[in-house]
Amino acid sequence: MEKKEVFKSDLSSKEFPASERISAKAIRHSVLRHIQRDYPHISHESNISREELQGYRKMALSEYLKKELGELKESEMKVLSSVAENQILSDKVDDKDLPETFGQKVADKVATFGGSWTFILSFAAFLVIWIGINVFILTNREFDPYPFILLNLILSCLAAIQAPVIMMSQNRQEEKDRERAKNDYMINLKAELEIRTLHEKLDHLMTNQYTEISDRLKVLEEKNVPQK
Repeated sequence: MEKKEVFKSDLSSKEFPASERISAKAIRHSVLRHIQRDYPHISHESNISREELQGYRKMALSEYLKKELGELKESEMKVLSSVAENQILSDKVDDKDLPETFGQKVADKVATFGGSWTFILSFAAFLVIWIGINVFILTNREFDPYPFILLNLILSCLAAIQAPVIMMSQNRQEEKDRERAKNDYMINLKAELEIRTLHEKLDHLMTNQYTEISDRLKVLEEKNVPQK
């Protein structure tokens, strides 16, 4: 059986698979400072594991967010975990509807029906039929003669019941909107942190490349200097 290649972390002295090895040269300065604060012996020649790096990435991002936002909420902590562990935020964001009670379901259906053309046209037809029956068909035997006091009573009762039911549905919709706004905020915050991290990586890469090029040029210059 082929033995898997491992390496010993300079951070914890534990063994990890070689595929998990991260050179300290490739770690951004903001993260490396946090590591060196706890482990001063870590240098650019050291190696640590990806698992150990994730914890310090989260620590560095957490410190940055605390400076910008103050005390972190649950949503910010989810974003931090997602960025540090290189996970997709949609795995942590619940886009499901909030749990509904029977009364809330009824309120939503009443509000949906009450704000539709079906309700408007059907109610207009009801009014026309009611008035037509009392004015034209039951001329001397109308049960609700003009000015239609019974009809006005029915309309008043309907408005009195329908208004609070629609308000319940609107409150429910506001809760959903707040949840969606929270999810959008988390996604935007993660995008901002990812862009910031990407800029730091590019700066770190360019600095390292510039240093390597400068060192090689110095070596070439020393070789080309004529000896006396």
